[in-house]
Amino acid sequence: MSIETASSQTGHLYLVGVGPGDPELMTYKAVRILDTTKVWAVPMAKENGTSSALQIAAQMVPSNGRKILELCFPMKKVFLGQETDHHLLQAWGKAADEVITYLDRGQDVAFPTLGDTTLYSTAFYLLPMILERRPQTKVTVVPGITAMAACAASQSNPLALGDDVLAVVPAAFEDDRLRHILTTLDAVVLMKVYRRLDALIDLLTELDLIEHAVLIERSGMPDERVYTDIRQARGLKLHYFSTMLIRKKKVQM
Repeated sequence: MSIETASSQTGHLYLVGVGPGDPELMTYKAVRILDTTKVWAVPMAKENGTSSALQIAAQMVPSNGRKILELCFPMKKVFLGQETDHHLLQAWGKAADEVITYLDRGQDVAFPTLGDTTLYSTAFYLLPMILERRPQTKVTVVPGITAMAACAASQSNPLALGDDVLAVVPAAFEDDRLRHILTTLDAVVLMKVYRRLDALIDLLTELDLIEHAVLIERSGMPDERVYTDIRQARGLKLHYFSTMLIRKKKVQM
């Protein structure tokens, strides 16, 4: 795609966390910025798919009358410190080029993203690509409520308390780090557990942590499901929005 030469007055890029799913958990700032921005660039996992971020945002801010840029961010593993998959780089570059087209016209662009913009978010795959091409771009990052915070709140439990040491772990990786984390730390949040649940159940059973785990699927959404005994979820096809909380310690009264 050819990109126009940047004008003297380029648009402002807003990376906006829209929370974990319940639209009422969007921040006032997120709603305000989305309401005043006429171009939304929304992430999708595949071409011609749907955008969960758009579905959440549109429940608080009408999307009609806005320009919606549908950007594809394929769901592939990214290993920091290693060479990034060529197809991912191509997709991210294409997404950046589409956003830059509108920034170069002086139009502000909002990129709504699930949860918080700084935690495992596609926003920070897009941003470096844009800044590489247009380093003068003005950027505002709007934090959002994380899925793990919403999950813990739904169970009336803390994520961590007192001297707890908390780890946030993408459960998708397959090595001994997960075993080490589970045996040495006090509280663990496992994200993206939908593909490895059965293996996680076996590991937590082996480590005698099964009673300390709770699984929340689609937190805050109408079809939310909570498994206080995660063994009941064995063999199920979970939604991508599935988070497991493990906390070993309790306050001694």
